[in-house]
Amino acid sequence: MFLFFEGSEKKAEIVVKATQISLLDDIEDDFWPVLVQCCNAQILSSIRNHDCKAFLLSESSLFVWHDRILILTCGNTRLVHSVEFFIQQIGMDNIQQVIYQRKNEYFAHAQPSSFGDDIKLLGQYVAGKAYRFGELDSHHNYIFHQDNNFQADNLDKTYEFLAYQISQQASEKLTTVGLKAEEIRQFLQLDKLIGDFLLDDFVFDPFGYSVNAIKGKHYLTIHVTPQANSSYVSVESNINLRALTEKFLTILAPKSFDLLSFNDFDFVNLTDEFIPTNYVSKSRVSEHLSNNYLVCFANYILPQQGFAKAKAFDIAGEKHAL
Repeated sequence: MFLFFEGSEKKAEIVVKATQISLLDDIEDDFWPVLVQCCNAQILSSIRNHDCKAFLLSESSLFVWHDRILILTCGNTRLVHSVEFFIQQIGMDNIQQVIYQRKNEYFAHAQPSSFGDDIKLLGQYVAGKAYRFGELDSHHNYIFHQDNNFQADNLDKTYEFLAYQISQQASEKLTTVGLKAEEIRQFLQLDKLIGDFLLDDFVFDPFGYSVNAIKGKHYLTIHVTPQANSSYVSVESNINLRALTEKFLTILAPKSFDLLSFNDFDFVNLTDEFIPTNYVSKSRVSEHLSNNYLVCFANYILPQQGFAKAKAFDIAGEKHAL
């Protein structure tokens, strides 16, 4: 029987005016389950420190800081409805910036909406710009952001590592019946890599794994869809993923992967330093958005035997304004 789960995430980050409202201190706890339910997901558990609250969801994660939220959802969720709820409840007068992101899906035909549908709805509330990073017939990310006078701090950095078609060994390990969270943490070497973070994780039935990790204002989240026919692993953090990506490539050995960064001004050198030489760069693009985020995207593939190993570093032609 062919079973699949759409691991590819939709993502939204909303920045509020912290002088007017603190999302950690001024918003009641019962607000967040309602927000999550708007996209047909549920909160499974949560952890908190002084700077951040992290919710583990039935589909991915929600992070809340004093001045912003970050929510990622996968499966057949309609994340845009949660964004709409947040805007309606908090009010645009209290919001500085809305960023909505969506990557290409394995099974786009099974989704209840497209990126175009989503930004059409968002356009009722905010004027914005939309871009595509990557090749239309291959891996790509769509990004929509509010077009106003907001300027992101250069130190506001985010990294994403998106791995496709993990090795047979990794897939078999992560689809072992009865696998415990502790065993997955050990397999992914999380205790070694982020042992000083506060962790919250969950193993899904029949397969799948999610973990949130926070330390001060720093966060890291991992979501694993291990089924061989649609395997996908995403890692996102506001800490530099250079060392972690190198480790995850060794552990997962995917056939292809994407790297996406916001405000990493040394992206080219970053990738050249740690990407194994057996991977070929299929596309690499960058764009400085009007909200002051430098967005860089790169897609790497593990070529079949005999495929030329020369890297293609085309910067132009992959980013498109919509």
